[in-house]
Amino acid sequence: MKAVRAVLEYLKGQGVRHIFGVPAGSVNALFDQLIEMPEITPIVTKHEGAASYMAAAYAKYSNQLSIAIGCSGPGSTNLVTGAANAMREHLPVLFLTGAVPVNTVGLNASQELDADPVFRPVTKYSVTVRESKDLLPEVVKAVEIALSGVPGPVHVAMPIDVQQGEVSQVTIPEPPQRAPIVPDLDTIKRVAQELAKRESGYIFVGQGIRNSVDQLLELADLLNWPILTTPQAKGLIPEEHPLLSGVFGFAGHEGASSLINEGDGQALLILGSSLGETATNNWNANLTKNRFCVQMDFDQTVFGRKYEIDIPVLGDMNLSLMFLLEELRGLGLPKAGGKAIAKQPAYVPTDEYNTQNVLKNLQKHLPADTRYTVDIGEFMSYVINYMNVLDYNTFDINVHFGAMGSGISSAIGAKLADPDRPVACITGDGCFFMHGMEILTAKEYKLPILFVVMNNARLGMVYHGHELQYKRSHATFMQQEISIAAMAAAMGIPSFRVDELGDLNRDTVRSLLNTGGPAVLEIALVDNNTPPMGDRVKFLSSFGK
Repeated sequence: MKAVRAVLEYLKGQGVRHIFGVPAGSVNALFDQLIEMPEITPIVTKHEGAASYMAAAYAKYSNQLSIAIGCSGPGSTNLVTGAANAMREHLPVLFLTGAVPVNTVGLNASQELDADPVFRPVTKYSVTVRESKDLLPEVVKAVEIALSGVPGPVHVAMPIDVQQGEVSQVTIPEPPQRAPIVPDLDTIKRVAQELAKRESGYIFVGQGIRNSVDQLLELADLLNWPILTTPQAKGLIPEEHPLLSGVFGFAGHEGASSLINEGDGQALLILGSSLGETATNNWNANLTKNRFCVQMDFDQTVFGRKYEIDIPVLGDMNLSLMFLLEELRGLGLPKAGGKAIAKQPAYVPTDEYNTQNVLKNLQKHLPADTRYTVDIGEFMSYVINYMNVLDYNTFDINVHFGAMGSGISSAIGAKLADPDRPVACITGDGCFFMHGMEILTAKEYKLPILFVVMNNARLGMVYHGHELQYKRSHATFMQQEISIAAMAAAMGIPSFRVDELGDLNRDTVRSLLNTGGPAVLEIALVDNNTPPMGDRVKFLSSFGK
């Protein structure tokens, strides 16, 4: 058996059903073996960077290992941004890259690159395999590392001759079982006692509660404390929940900011947030000021980075919350009464052709359980601030790492991981010109995704940032307007261009949802209003003064 076939058999046993990437000479052996393995479908993308984002989204929504592959040299380096993204989001992605034959290393072989050290800073483990007999063991080791403890990406470089080498007496290992990170029970008891004796507090929620939402809501009901989410966690909790106050952080809500800056909450319970810049409104000191702070996470490196924490709790979120709920009930919670929670006032759409009205109208015509993958651009702040959360786990907002174009590929990965759920990507013309050709990937695999392209013929986030910071912007930030709907039509993809708010109606949207594949809805709109970026506006405006 070829060494690379043994690897594929192992991955098949892991439940891997898709491999995202671009075929090329140094990984031909792997793609050749896939012809005989119908259980694994290669998703051939237009760019390796897009493949890496697809694999990350697939890992997120399937809750399992995902695979991205690229050739030696440029294929490898094109995957690195996606590896950094997966590392930031704690996603178990195995990056496989080709490499030149071992005996040609250092001879300036075509596409030669030592990719191992390139991937090392953005993965949990990176290795180049030198002998065929070691390929499967190294992949097994990498997968175990990817799934263990705090999940994350790993990288294995496979020289051409190592892949092709014959291996004998191959035993395919069983899939690894992740050992849970169990919180210390005495610490949980201390947390329960401290929270129970405080009359008021806030629950600050990051994306780390993605798979523990039911327990979070049960905890909020016990404490009767407001829930504030980070931008990354928007969409995890429906807006109708009576304790949800809104989004704090980049592009967040005024009501949530008022609670943090002026509210009387005596405690802050931080769940699954690393308290980064966008989550904390540029590290707002008021977040923890004069408050007893508890932070729960499975990543011990997040404790005490910027804010002083009274009790850090290391453990898997579901276990930490389960134990905490039990302790709080033992202390007699819930208590009677409690203050009413101030809700963020709902935005009432107008007839003005602007970004928030477009997004509100769009959402009105899409199914309530639509999952929105949101790209990077000025529209993102409008999404965070104005769009409603109608169902659980409905927004994928990558403001944490902020890779332009990642939302386009995330839509494809999300749809493959959860085929029954409607998916819409909200992207911009700048992002589209980076990774927009992946709509062809969606077409080739018959994936019904609505790609909504906000086309203002400029790099909108950059434009507004410069106007806020310098009171001027460079002329090159503006671009010649291109009809993206016409581009899609030229590729045989159904499309429609919106030039005024009245164009965005039920019939138009529904017709694009029933094409049997992807569709493009272009929104031609230049919105010169300052995006609702919250304290980010003050932050940018303060420089140079």
